[in-house]
Amino acid sequence: MSGRIMTLIESPCILVCSIDLNTGYCFGCGRTRDEISGWIGMTPDERRTIMTTLPARLETVERRPRRETRRARMARERAAGE
Repeated sequence: MSGRIMTLIESPCILVCSIDLNTGYCFGCGRTRDEISGWIGMTPDERRTIMTTLPARLETVERRPRRETRRARMARERAAGE
């Protein structure tokens, strides 16, 4: 390694990445496009504040995405291999 220290940034992303056109929220995490694009530049406190609003936002999305998410597919494939 080159001496760089990588820090983990807490994120609500579940690899769905599809925006509900009626609410403007991502179907997977509940964030807006601006929040998603600015996430890495936010302070931990700013991210935590947004994360507290996400469960309520997700209740307002008009529909769920039809496609299987990458995370769901990987979990299904793992379970089938057991």
